Amino acid sequence: MRTTHAPRPTLALGGFSPTFLGLEIKRLVRNRRTVVFTLVMPPVFFVIFGLQSDYSSNYAFAHGNVTAYIAISMAVYGAMLAATSGGAMVSVERAQGWSRQLRLTPLRPVAYIVTKMLVAMTMGLASVVVVFVVAAFVGADMPIWVWIATGLIAWLGSSVFAAFGLFMGYLLPSENVMQVLGPVLAVLAFAGGLFVPLSDTGWFSVVAQFTPLYGLATVARAPFTAVSGGTLAVAVLNLVVWAGVFIVGAAMLFRRDTGRV
Repeated sequence: MRTTHAPRPTLALGGFSPTFLGLEIKRLVRNRRTVVFTLVMPPVFFVIFGLQSDYSSNYAFAHGNVTAYIAISMAVYGAMLAATSGGAMVSVERAQGWSRQLRLTPLRPVAYIVTKMLVAMTMGLASVVVVFVVAAFVGADMPIWVWIATGLIAWLGSSVFAAFGLFMGYLLPSENVMQVLGPVLAVLAFAGGLFVPLSDTGWFSVVAQFTPLYGLATVARAPFTAVSGGTLAVAVLNLVVWAGVFIVGAAMLFRRDTGRV
């Protein structure tokens, strides 16, 4: 005899719940290893890259100095790292069977993906703030509107990597996800010109435009460097396309995972 399941009730916003969002944020903040990893490493990298003698705060560049340029890059890196790590924590939930339990609730894949992205972005915002506070104390100089604009772009743009973390969390087993993501994020940071500025010519600069981090890095720096309209348009397109790829991919893998109940 074949057993049929009653259809799940349909709720507004696909079952999105502010209460569930708050609980998820609290759970993330209690993970000390994740907090230290995402709030300590970016400022340390900023000190390493931004306070070398060749990049002193006295060296003027664009709308401020080179130290400020490095601060923006490290804020983007911190937001990316935090958002990806937060999203990838879904791999642990998969191992514990939590994602299968969600199949019994009215929560829809898109609402679940949005909730997880918001949770990851909360840590991304904290990382951006920490990097900028350290940068302000050690001599980074740029107009206040540039501080605000670049910080907001770095934070909001990190949603792309929150989706990337979710995608990888569903794609890889829990015991391997962070071991894989660490080197992958480092490669993306170099390929996207986050640690070393890209040249205007050459094959590598062309290839870099197709990597996930190029768009976020370029758009976040735009208020500081005043990039050309053509370059900015390519960067925005890059950001939108990769966001779509990761969100759709994460939603598909979530459906596949919960569909196994």
